[in-house]
Amino acid sequence: MARPPLYPLRFDPIFTTNLWGGRRLPAYLNRTVSHDDPVGEAWVLSDVDGSPSRVTDGPLAGRTLRELLADAPERVVGGAKAPQGRFPLLLKFLDARQELSVQVHPNDQQAALLGPGKFGKTEAWVVLDRDPATSRLYAGFAEGVCASAFRAALDAKTTPGTLHSFTPEVGDCVFLEAGTVHAIGADLLLFEVQQTSDITYRLYDWDRVDAKTKQPRQLHIDEGLGCADFGRGPCHPVRPSAAADGAARRETLVSCEYFTLERRTGAAPFRAGAADACRAVVCVGGSGALEWGGNSYPLRTGDVYLLPAEVGAVTAVPATQLTLLECGLPA
Repeated sequence: MARPPLYPLRFDPIFTTNLWGGRRLPAYLNRTVSHDDPVGEAWVLSDVDGSPSRVTDGPLAGRTLRELLADAPERVVGGAKAPQGRFPLLLKFLDARQELSVQVHPNDQQAALLGPGKFGKTEAWVVLDRDPATSRLYAGFAEGVCASAFRAALDAKTTPGTLHSFTPEVGDCVFLEAGTVHAIGADLLLFEVQQTSDITYRLYDWDRVDAKTKQPRQLHIDEGLGCADFGRGPCHPVRPSAAADGAARRETLVSCEYFTLERRTGAAPFRAGAADACRAVVCVGGSGALEWGGNSYPLRTGDVYLLPAEVGAVTAVPATQLTLLECGLPA
């Protein structure tokens, strides 16, 4: 039986409630939620076990990302790898009304020891909004911090002072390899691309208690210290390389073994995606449409489209100045 053709795919966001979250994400993504709890994350492209993204509209509406991969992985990811039949990236937005915990994630080798299907977590953030008076990012250790000094700070509850921190600017990109101890400060709206993993070791949680349980959240000191890399830090915002790309300005933010991340900005039609390659396009400014195959797909801030390899490149048609983030899979 012939498989239905692929097309630029949107997926229903998966909202998560978090004690540190805010209330901006549903409106940012043009959605509603049925509760008043703080929403910390919106997973907009996920193949994490138990949290599969489902196609929003079109002939494939309701199908999960994993089902699409199972049908014909080469149609989705092209020549890129899909380890164990899973899409290798998780894309999300984060709204931090309060600080997130100081935390760390394992690398692939460490995660594999936890069981089959476990992956490490290398990630990158892009700052979408911040409060210049209150927002900070914590990325890697400050100069001269060693394992014993960090352990002493954990015991003394002075952990943030051991980390490199800075006041971010809108547009900053921070690349964090697995093993980098980090934290997201208050009053920040971020986009994040990461490996498909949900393994987090919480090292310090600002001495707070959960409003619902009235208890502190669990820490994972031994596990976290076991995968913390004391050679990582300070981590500064990346200095992107920029070039003209047709009618758009293209900035290369990250290129690593797990993903690529670019930013494209333009006011006239420009190309997004790449022939025979899988890309995810994220609108973080402006509005317009993606045109492909004689069809037009609406595009506004917060929209995310997966461009399967079978689709390849599309044309972005701005209605206003348009800023897209483009996440790719290395071949």
